Amino acid sequence: MSEYILRTSQLSKKYKNTLALDDVNISVKKGEIYGFIGQNGAGKSTLLRIVTGLSFSSKGSIELFGENNPSMLSDAQKRTGAIIESPALFPNMTAHDNLEVHRLQKGIPGRESINKTLELVGLSETGNKKVKNFSLGMKQRLGLAIALLSDPELLILDEPTNGLDPMGIAWLRELIKKLNREKGLTILISSHILSELHQLASRYGIIHQGKLLEEISAKELDEKCRQHLRIKVDQQAKGATILESTLSTTDFEVMPDGTMKLYAYLDDVRKVSKALTDNDLVIEHLSQNGDSLESYFRELVGGVEDE
Repeated sequence: MSEYILRTSQLSKKYKNTLALDDVNISVKKGEIYGFIGQNGAGKSTLLRIVTGLSFSSKGSIELFGENNPSMLSDAQKRTGAIIESPALFPNMTAHDNLEVHRLQKGIPGRESINKTLELVGLSETGNKKVKNFSLGMKQRLGLAIALLSDPELLILDEPTNGLDPMGIAWLRELIKKLNREKGLTILISSHILSELHQLASRYGIIHQGKLLEEISAKELDEKCRQHLRIKVDQQAKGATILESTLSTTDFEVMPDGTMKLYAYLDDVRKVSKALTDNDLVIEHLSQNGDSLESYFRELVGGVEDE
């Protein structure tokens, strides 16, 4: 069985003269939390709608659970649960009755799944209260319950924290972690706020103006953003030896471009400079580098502000 739950190949979507998706290739591995990040209007929802069968691509293909035959994709899509934009709810019904309608529509056997799912999302005590009287946060929870009702293998969440207060966001974050950890659920979650996904995702796809700019693991992203001293001397090998012997640190990397990244001594640059020059090395470059996650994202997309 493939390690990938979802892969897209040159996926494109054109609306009249607007190219919403431009040859996008993403790959989501089994068991990971994949953070799909981009500004509002970047193409996140368009891709998720195509993956879930709510829209069709203009070009390209999708592989879902190893199935890429278009005529068989609908069966694969039944193994997913999703919240895309605002969940479809029946305002004059209770939470329980809303789930019952969706249970019947999806052909899920037995009613046991309803109470179990309501309890999972914290709505088991809503009783006869109609959905029209729910808060926005409660409606989001009910939408999540609908997505989880069929016990999916892939959960797709499009901007799921919209309308949630800080407590609701923290609750959702912990539930996502629990579902991933205890059920091994693969989760694809989109957001335009990198700081939200940073607490969840094991890998990221960054999209801008319909183009996928980068796929990167959480470890790689943290490494790129880690504060360090960027050092270039006339003798790289000798410089590395000085860092180890004179400064007694191995917390550095020797880079292919001839520079070194030193993660220690960030608050004592003069000591680093003195150690190098005292050993007859010529310092060609010495600066402090490293970004916050937000500044890294802004730099990647060209500094464009979110609209």
